[in-house]
Amino acid sequence: MNMNTNGAAPMLDLQDVAMHFKSRGRGFHTTTVRALDGVSLTLDRGETIAIVGESGCGKTTLGRVSLRLLEPTAGRVLFDNVDITQVKESNLKGFRRRAQGIFQDPFTSLDPYMTIRQIVEEPLIIHGVGSASERLERVQWALDEVRMRPAADFLDRFPHLLSGGQRQRVGIARALTLTPEYILADEPVSMIDASSRAEILALLSELQERYRIGYLYITHDIATARHFAPTAAVMYLGRVVEQGPTVDLINNPLHPYTQGLLNAVPEPDPANRLAERPVLPGEAPSPANVPSGCRFHPRCPVFMEGLCDVVEPPLVQVEPDRTVECHLYGAEGKERVGRDTGKSVSGDAEIV
Repeated sequence: MNMNTNGAAPMLDLQDVAMHFKSRGRGFHTTTVRALDGVSLTLDRGETIAIVGESGCGKTTLGRVSLRLLEPTAGRVLFDNVDITQVKESNLKGFRRRAQGIFQDPFTSLDPYMTIRQIVEEPLIIHGVGSASERLERVQWALDEVRMRPAADFLDRFPHLLSGGQRQRVGIARALTLTPEYILADEPVSMIDASSRAEILALLSELQERYRIGYLYITHDIATARHFAPTAAVMYLGRVVEQGPTVDLINNPLHPYTQGLLNAVPEPDPANRLAERPVLPGEAPSPANVPSGCRFHPRCPVFMEGLCDVVEPPLVQVEPDRTVECHLYGAEGKERVGRDTGKSVSGDAEIV
């Protein structure tokens, strides 16, 4: 069992989680889509971990599995040391009250036929919380917490009367109304204008400090991850290929895929606008046709033939709080690099 630095079990513990879907093709032929393929991750109360990667890498699927909106094909999901993987939906009500989600698109995640009061109150009704007057008070409290003030002015409005930033605040209020301990924030600022993004992220940080909420922050934007999440995990084709402190990961990326992602981030320097930026070749393979060996090897600039395309890379702990899944840091890869370059490759990395 994974333990945090205090020796206690983490709030959320994903253990070797896999999520495979069956896709039917022509006739009776079916294909297995490996959206997640052995992901392990822990999250403590009051902690934020960012999950970054290209579209289709499995970020949202991981988030949905963590909320048990999807039942994983393999592995376990523990919440407060209780395995919720095989729990029947009818018995998940207690977990649902403690874990909530904020979703990407505020224009489709809110029912257009419900008022703001009805949207925010709905979780309270489902969980049988309080009387009508107590629920109204709770709704106004939640709206006030997300700075929709005065709250009474918004109660009878419909979503189409609000801006994108205001709609996302309603989504946050809806998640907050049950005072959850864990919130999945699935690209919560990608669909709103740039001026509102910093406000929303600052709001989420304030709520975390006030209520010790743990966030799993899913994003493709490494810049926001740097400012919002102390820890980041980089995903590629259903696997976490690198994890560690976000600042270290950005300043010194170890995995070739992480390096490629960071090279693609534009710099706010007009002198560089005509420079040709290095980009990763090709596109990520389909999760229905995962490459052998290291799944990144068809696009990798330091691909080692006979190793990367044959053997799955080990998970290597290069620092106490940093891991990378790459042959460059495993014993066999180091030996190969040293032999090819004539230089010894040192390091105390440990395979975990």
